Order: sequence, then C-alpha cells, then structure tokens
Amino acid sequence: MRFVRKSLKIFLWIFILAITFLYWFFVTFSTPKSTLEILKDYNKSGVSPIVTQENFRGFEYRKLTIQKDTTLPILVFVHGAIGSIRDFEQYILDSAIRAKANIIAYDRVGYNYQDKNTVQESIAFERDMLLDIINPLKKEKVILVGYSYGGPIVLAVKEKVKEVILLAPAIYSSEETMPWLLNFYKWNLTKWLVPDIWKEASKEKISHKKDLQNFEVDWQNNPNSIVSVHGTKDWIVPFSNSKKLQEKYDEDRFKLLEIDGVGHGFVWTNYNEIKEQILKSLN
Repeated sequence: MRFVRKSLKIFLWIFILAITFLYWFFVTFSTPKSTLEILKDYNKSGVSPIVTQENFRGFEYRKLTIQKDTTLPILVFVHGAIGSIRDFEQYILDSAIRAKANIIAYDRVGYNYQDKNTVQESIAFERDMLLDIINPLKKEKVILVGYSYGGPIVLAVKEKVKEVILLAPAIYSSEETMPWLLNFYKWNLTKWLVPDIWKEASKEKISHKKDLQNFEVDWQNNPNSIVSVHGTKDWIVPFSNSKKLQEKYDEDRFKLLEIDGVGHGFVWTNYNEIKEQILKSLN
C-alpha cells in the first residue's frame, strides 16, 4: 500500500507540473510581444520592418510593414482568434516571399500588446478596419491572406483585389464548433484562470456563430479569385467550411487546396505547402 500511495503521489506531482508547463507555454506563446521584442526577432534575421501605431475609429493598433519596391504585389495578413502579427513571422522572414512582395500585417483590436481595448466581436468592424488599411494601396496589387477568424474578414471585402487566400477560414455558422475549453471562460469559478488574451478570443468565438449569419448568405458575391487552404483533420474550424464555399464558386474563380491529415495549426506545421501557394499567387 505504501508503494501505491507513493506512486500516486509522484503521478499527481507529475500531472500538476505538466499542466503548469502547458499553461505557461500557451500563455507565453499566445501573449503579444512588445514592439521592441518583435524588432529584435526580425533584426536577428537581417530584416528591418517598420512597426507603427495606427488609429481606426479611435482604436489604436499596431501595424508591421515591409516595403521594398512599389511595383511589387502587397501581401496583407489578417490573423485569427487568438492571434497577432507573430502568426505570420515565418512567412514574413522568408526571403523568397520578400523578394516578390511588399508585406503588411497588423494586430486586430483586442490583440495588441498590452491592449486596453476589447475585441469588437464584429466582422463588419474588422472588414472596415482592413479596408482602411488597404484603401491607400493599389488594390490590383493587394493579396489578402486571412487565417481562421481572419478568413471571413477578408472574404467580406467586396473590392476587387489581386487575389484572396483563405487559410482554414471560419465562414459558416452551421460548421462552427464550440470547444469544451470555452467553459473555463464561461464559468465564474474558473474564468479568473483564463489569460486576458484568451478571454478576448473566447468572446469572439462565442459571438462568431451569430455574426456569421449576417455575411454567409453573400459570400458568393465576392468578386475576387479565391484560394482556400485547409487541413482535412481540422476540428477547430472544420474542413467542411472550405468545401461548402467551393460549391458557391465556378472552378475558374475558386481553388481548394486540401492538406491531408492535418489540423488547425497547419500555418506553422505545414509552412512549405502554404508558402508554395503564396508564391504562386505572387506570380
């Protein structure tokens, strides 16, 4: 019995340490970095982006820009929930992509470093903010790249651009999943455990299903050529989102790139496939 009790005690401590580490890892990975930290990361790779504080309707947000040649296309990255400009760092640092494009990425309201504002829970607001960013640009050179919650934001833009790239887009209310972990945000007993940045993501996730109903009936009226890249084993934003969207478009305007057997984190784990598609779109 003593051996059993000792084994259970060891197992319990290992379990507690594992949970603590996972909590620390997710908080550290998802919390936005300061501008100084971001610039240090880029400078180590010999890249010098411009990071500015911008304003939209009284909300301050952070924007990263790399502009080398005004004749080149412009990649505009829109992150999901949870997310930040860090989500696309691997692509922004890639020399092959930078050789063919100017680049813009930005933190949406509620996801900026030490953001005092909360998420707006509105695709319309996010679309208008994105339009405010791209309106000064030559839209025929703009390629919009939206990941997860960023998918419906770029799809809601009805102006003609060079191309739209969707990465695991959360675009249909009927396909929305509600992960069990959202309960930690809903329950008063555990809400205090949820990091602030995850509280913002939880708000968006909970309201997203209803908000989508205002837009999904009109997705087919987007005038642009669209590429959707999606993992077939994505349980956070199911692959069926992209399959349903494919039914709305003719083959000459919509391409679906399936990445077999991968989940929602494929923007990091399947970098090469996504990079290849981005390079094709830039040509």
